Amino acid sequence: MIKTSIFGGGCFWCTEAIFKKINGVKSVLPGYIGGHIVNPTYEQVCTGTTGHSEVIKIEYDSSVISFNDLLAVFFSTHDPTTLNRQGNDVGTQYRSSIFTNDEDEIKIIESYISELNLKGTFKNDIVTTIEDNSVFYLAENYHHDYFNLNSNAPYCSFVIAPKVKKLMDSKSSFIKKINR
Repeated sequence: MIKTSIFGGGCFWCTEAIFKKINGVKSVLPGYIGGHIVNPTYEQVCTGTTGHSEVIKIEYDSSVISFNDLLAVFFSTHDPTTLNRQGNDVGTQYRSSIFTNDEDEIKIIESYISELNLKGTFKNDIVTTIEDNSVFYLAENYHHDYFNLNSNAPYCSFVIAPKVKKLMDSKSSFIKKINR
C-alpha cells in the first residue's frame, strides 16, 4: 500500500538525498508546509517569517518499509535535539518536524520519541515538533534532486555527502536492510 509522510529535518536538500536511498521509498519531493502564506517561494521561506518548514514529502510502499522504519532513518540522520537549527542552517524553517496524517501516527511518533529519550539516545531531549498535516507546497524545480544534480557544490560536498555516506556505511543491520 502506498502511503505518504512529511518530514522536516533541516535543509530539504539533505533529507531528500537521504530518503532517496531508502528501499520502499517511491518518491521524495522537497517543499514547504506549516506556514501562513499561500504559495510561498524559497526566498520567502528563507526569511523565517512565513512559518513554513522546509520538508520532504515521501511516498512509500508500506509493504516494503514501515512508518517506524522511516522514523528510524529520520531520527538517525539529523539532530532532533536542536531547536530551529541543523548545523549552520538556523531558523524556524529548519525545525525538526513531522507533519502527521492522523491520530495513530501521532501515537507512534510520541512513543518513538519517548523511547529514544528514555534510552538516552541523544545527549539532550528531542525537540521535534509533531504538527498537523496541512497544505504542502512543492518547492521550485531547481530544488528537486538537488544533491544528485549539484554533488560538487560546496554545500553538497561538505554537508550532504557526509550524511549520505554515514547512512550508506552504517553497520546497523536495520540500515543495511533499507539501503538501496
